[in-house]
Amino acid sequence: MVVRTRARAILLPIAFYVVLGVASGYLVWAAWNGERGLKTKAEYANQMQDLGAELKALQTDRQRWERRVALMRSDAVDRDLLDEEARAVLDRVGKNDLVVFTAENGAVGSRQ
Repeated sequence: MVVRTRARAILLPIAFYVVLGVASGYLVWAAWNGERGLKTKAEYANQMQDLGAELKALQTDRQRWERRVALMRSDAVDRDLLDEEARAVLDRVGKNDLVVFTAENGAVGSRQ
């Protein structure tokens, strides 16, 4: 009887501390590696920075296109822009234009 009481008095606190240690170890691991952990927070910060740069590039591109559209919408269409667009659509060049042919995809004059 005394042996059981003594064993229980020793093993019960040890089991309690082991379970408590495992639970706190899991919580520390989850705080570091979990879905909302510190590593994930750093990854989100990097992703936000990349998306911010992409957003800035897209906003710049949109402003450029809005400027071109505004030139086409005004009462007096910009003649240079009209000429440029007409030549691109009709695939024509002016009589005073210089045409330079370049090799596409390294087909002409490239050594492989």
